[in-house]
Amino acid sequence: MQRVLLAALFFFLLPAVAAAEPPQVTADAAVLMDATTGRVFYAKNLHKQRSPASLTKIMTALLALEYGNLDDVVTVSSRAASVFEGSVIDLHPGDKITLRNLVKAALIMSANDSTVAIAEHIGGSEQRFIQMMNAKAALLGAFHTRYANTNGYTHPNHYSTAYDLALITRYALKNPQFRKFVSTRDDVVEWYGQPRKETVHNTNRLLHGGYPGVDGVKTGSTASAGNCLIASARRGGRRLITVVLHSQNRYLDTIKLLDYGFSQIEAVALCKKGEVVRRCPVREGRFPEVLAAAKQGLVVDVLHEELRNLKRKVILPDSCPAPVQAGQRLGEAVFYLGEEELGRVELIAAQAVPRKGLVTRLREKFSAQPSSLTFS
Repeated sequence: MQRVLLAALFFFLLPAVAAAEPPQVTADAAVLMDATTGRVFYAKNLHKQRSPASLTKIMTALLALEYGNLDDVVTVSSRAASVFEGSVIDLHPGDKITLRNLVKAALIMSANDSTVAIAEHIGGSEQRFIQMMNAKAALLGAFHTRYANTNGYTHPNHYSTAYDLALITRYALKNPQFRKFVSTRDDVVEWYGQPRKETVHNTNRLLHGGYPGVDGVKTGSTASAGNCLIASARRGGRRLITVVLHSQNRYLDTIKLLDYGFSQIEAVALCKKGEVVRRCPVREGRFPEVLAAAKQGLVVDVLHEELRNLKRKVILPDSCPAPVQAGQRLGEAVFYLGEEELGRVELIAAQAVPRKGLVTRLREKFSAQPSSLTFS
């Protein structure tokens, strides 16, 4: 039999931080996600499908970085050169340009023609590359995302969600080359074999001193999608990702979300390594019980207002037989935020409990039995 003990956790020694109401944003859909854990701290229409506009280029660039060589020299096709709508770097048929410069143009200045050149180089054709984009989205768990092009032009079969875009961005930020490109304010795109150069400026205004700690990621705007922005910011060792879609003020919405996250998210030690959690009775042991201690610590990020909803469930047997070895597994402690499981910690014996000697066990056994003798 197992004993299951459920208790609320109270953290009286935490710094006094006033709980704040979640921010009010104008965006039709928005999310605030921890880049390390993927935990969502704010959500508005989390899974509502919307046009992602140029946020699409995050996936385009990601595949270029994973499947291409940045030093590859790409020959621009007539199809890529024919793209003229929106932001472009004015590619011409037969132009030669490195993949590095094409990715730079796509992520920094959001050039629509560069993404077609990228797609044809990596996938052999734009349609084949789009299939790769959809396959990658599925692998990352972005199940409400579908791509119909490489740059974000409006199309009925081209959509994503705030959550999916945060998920894709979280993965992309693990790539150091991606992080470098999306954090660049200004750069120069150079053609191969000719003196042509173009200075490009990042379309993300938050990078230009708009918010301390911002280091990416991408803007997007179309009539259908409205104004969109994915941002990444670091502070105190924590990186947060925000997504706002169809926003009336994408920069103010993003700042509100980042302010909320950095002021309200706390790192809480739910359990420390070696912490004694419970005592477990020991059958036939030289000591009546053994201390059940945490094998490792567990630290999680939670919002200040969520602290009251933390719970711990301890799972231990009613008793365990001697001998007990030090470090022996006894059970586990499971930590919850409401009904959401945050993590588990293995509980082990803090010390050894030898078995009682045979003589002692026999003496106790017989002394515990009622006598059958009667006297008259």
